[in-house]
Amino acid sequence: MDKWNEIYLHFDPVAFSLFGFKIHWYGIMYILALFTALFAAKYFVKKDKINILDSTLESYFFWVEIGVILGARLGWVIVYSGEAWFYLTNPLQIFNPFHNGEFVGIRGMSYHGAVVGFLIATIWFCKKYRQNLWLLLDLCAVSIPIGYFFGRIGNFLNQELFGRATDVAWAIKVGGVLRHPSQIYEAVLEGLTIFIILFFYRKFKKFDGELIAIYAILYAIARFICEYFREPDYNLGFVFLNLSMGHILSLAMLLAGIFTYLKLKKKFKFE
Repeated sequence: MDKWNEIYLHFDPVAFSLFGFKIHWYGIMYILALFTALFAAKYFVKKDKINILDSTLESYFFWVEIGVILGARLGWVIVYSGEAWFYLTNPLQIFNPFHNGEFVGIRGMSYHGAVVGFLIATIWFCKKYRQNLWLLLDLCAVSIPIGYFFGRIGNFLNQELFGRATDVAWAIKVGGVLRHPSQIYEAVLEGLTIFIILFFYRKFKKFDGELIAIYAILYAIARFICEYFREPDYNLGFVFLNLSMGHILSLAMLLAGIFTYLKLKKKFKFE
C-alpha cells in the first residue's frame, strides 16, 4: 500500500502543457464528465423513448453548462472563499484564471452553487423552448451522476478537497499527513451508487419529477455521510454542532428534495 499512500508524491496534477498553458488532469476529467453525462442522456432518450430531439438536448446541455459554471463559481465566492466582498467589488477577478501573471485556471467551485445555476438555466431554457421541465430534470437525474463520478476523480487527481486525518490502510499522504481519500468516497457514493440506483429505478417512475426529487434526496444523504470524512473548508471550519457547511447545505437539499417529491406525488394523485 506504500505506493498508494504516497501517490501524490509521484503524481503530477498537470497532464501536459500546450502553447505554454498547463492542462490539468482536473480539466480533462471535467470535460469527460460533461460529455459522459451528455452521451448518457442521449442513451436514455433513445432507450426510454423520451420525446426530446438530439438538437434540443445538445442546446440544453450548453445552457446548463453555463449555468453550472456560473453557479458553482459564484457559490464558492459567496459561501466558501472568505473573500466574498473582495470578489463582489472586483467582479472581473471572479473568473480571472491568472495569479501573479501565471495561468492557474479557475479554482474554487461549489456543488450546491452549481445546483442553483443548473436549476435557473433549466427553468429559463424550458420557458424559452417550451419544454417539459420535470421530464427534462428526470433525464438529468439519471445522466448527471455518472458524469459526477469523473468530476470527483478529477478532484482527487488535482489534489484538492482532501479528507480528514486518519490511520486507515488506504489513506493518502497529503503534506506529510495521512488522510481519507474522500474524493474517491464521494465519486463512488454520490456518483456511481446513485447512478446505479436511478438506472434501475427509472423503469418504475410514477410521475414526472420523481427521479430528480429522489436524486436530490439520495445525493443529500450521500454527501452528508461523506462530509464526515472530508476536511472542512479551512476558512469556515465547523459551522454548527460539529457540522460543516457541506452538512448544512446537504440538509437544506434533503428538505427541498422531500418537499418536491411529496408535492409532485400529491399533484399526480389528483390528476
